[in-house]
Amino acid sequence: MKQKLDAEHQQNGADLLIKCLENQGVELIFGYPGGSVLPLYDSLYDESIPNILTRHEQGAVHAAEGYAKATGKPGVVIVTSGPGATNVVTGIADAMIDSVPLVVITGQVTTPGIGKDAFQEADMLGITVPITKNNYQVRDIEELPRIVNEAFHIATTGRKGPVLIDLPKDITTLKANPKIDNVVQLESYQPTTTPSILQIERLMNLLKKAKKPIVLVGGGVVAANGGKELRQFVEKYQLPTVSTLLGLGLLPYDHPNFLGMGGMHGTYAANMAMMETDLLINIGSRFDDRLACSPDAFAPHAKVAHIDVDPVEIGKIIKTDVPIVGDAKIALEQMLSIEVEAPECQEWRELCEERKVKYPLKYERDEEIIKPQEVVEIVGRITEGKAYVVTDVGQHQMWAAQYYPFQFPKQLITSGGLGTMGYGIPAGVGVKFGKPNESVVVFVGDGGFQMTNQELAILNQNNLDIKFVLMNNQSLGMVRQWQEKFFNERRSQSVFHEQPDFMKMAEAYGIANKKITEPNNLEKELTEAFATPGPMLIEVMICNREHVLPMIPAGMPNDQMLGVD
Repeated sequence: MKQKLDAEHQQNGADLLIKCLENQGVELIFGYPGGSVLPLYDSLYDESIPNILTRHEQGAVHAAEGYAKATGKPGVVIVTSGPGATNVVTGIADAMIDSVPLVVITGQVTTPGIGKDAFQEADMLGITVPITKNNYQVRDIEELPRIVNEAFHIATTGRKGPVLIDLPKDITTLKANPKIDNVVQLESYQPTTTPSILQIERLMNLLKKAKKPIVLVGGGVVAANGGKELRQFVEKYQLPTVSTLLGLGLLPYDHPNFLGMGGMHGTYAANMAMMETDLLINIGSRFDDRLACSPDAFAPHAKVAHIDVDPVEIGKIIKTDVPIVGDAKIALEQMLSIEVEAPECQEWRELCEERKVKYPLKYERDEEIIKPQEVVEIVGRITEGKAYVVTDVGQHQMWAAQYYPFQFPKQLITSGGLGTMGYGIPAGVGVKFGKPNESVVVFVGDGGFQMTNQELAILNQNNLDIKFVLMNNQSLGMVRQWQEKFFNERRSQSVFHEQPDFMKMAEAYGIANKKITEPNNLEKELTEAFATPGPMLIEVMICNREHVLPMIPAGMPNDQMLGVD
């Protein structure tokens, strides 16, 4: 009798997986069906989790990244085997280097066909080992709930990142009745989140003696939801603060202690502060080469304290005097709980403020041609600095980072470490799904736009009011800039001599559109465009010779900035 009841309550692997996702609180899935995941999509037909049908698997994974970055919740992707699965590799690599929590479920050929070059087979475990926190291939339906639990746990704890579940088709059709719970038992995975209080005390003792302290903040503080604690700490000790690209918004752009973004296209005040500091407190930044452009010459006079949840990052690039492994928010709470005298560094603060005032970001306006920096500034005014800003990759990305008035954490959604062209449009879609009641603006270049613009097809179907600002300089702008600076202006394959009519492309997708060509009408036309309800493509023809400045040439110290008077 018991066996009969158990059999009646059995469900196939596809239904079981959906139940496991529901148990994890998954709100939506970004995916694309195919042969090996047809049982899954048959289950989704009747289930409560909506699938957002992107137009390409790369679009699905970037949309999941945008959703995850904006909400802090894990993004979930389902794609089919073979080419469907390999199409998400770029997005997985992007998520890995930017520490974005994703659970990516790839279909696989049936278990007997694995390793036999079956139709649409790809070795996703082998392919994704270097670009995932962990990956699984389900070989037993009874193991499915455990694997799903572990995948979500690993993706969302410690240094967050992508986890892949490879799911053979026959597993989705077999039947079983395993227990679904949230129990996770991983003896070998116990990330350190609470820092050593002794190391925190060492840091605070160094702080009270410092004459030129600064705080460097990165994406780790954003991921830890430590923005409030960071602001309290900086204000308590009145510390000059520098941000990485992914740390923008942790302090408002106009905060008196904020010196701006540091690194290759950072501000003079920020880069000089990092070069002259005697105590650099790095919270949640990995000292990548776009920030520490010449590691051997970086912060040469400083004691370096590095707080990071990933112990691998500490000491990897910059010699660290006070290594602190742990969650950035918890570390900041500990730092705030220890009372020490504020450092005597009034002259240092005044010097940093003087540089900030004397050497601001600047550009020359032009009556004949639209300057991209002005486009970003005007959009900032129109949105009152409150929009979620999504970018693709290239010059427009840096102009957005430099000139948009960021005010809160998670506000900038961009591809940092991998620099993935084609990221912007689908990531903007993901952000809007995660923040449906907030303003979302996507800055995209004409190069990146042509990589993933097919995702515009899902805007009207899902009532996504996103404003896409296509900054068209008729070239691969950043590639062209480097060629003009360092390759004797030999613009090899970086200029688009022919382009599609982007307005007609928007019309094909049923999207409102506007093309802006005159600088004197720029603010008026942008204001009208942003006041138009629904999704809109706004093409702005910008100067095709403009460079992103300041700029530190690759490999040069941070005080060797081009474009600073």
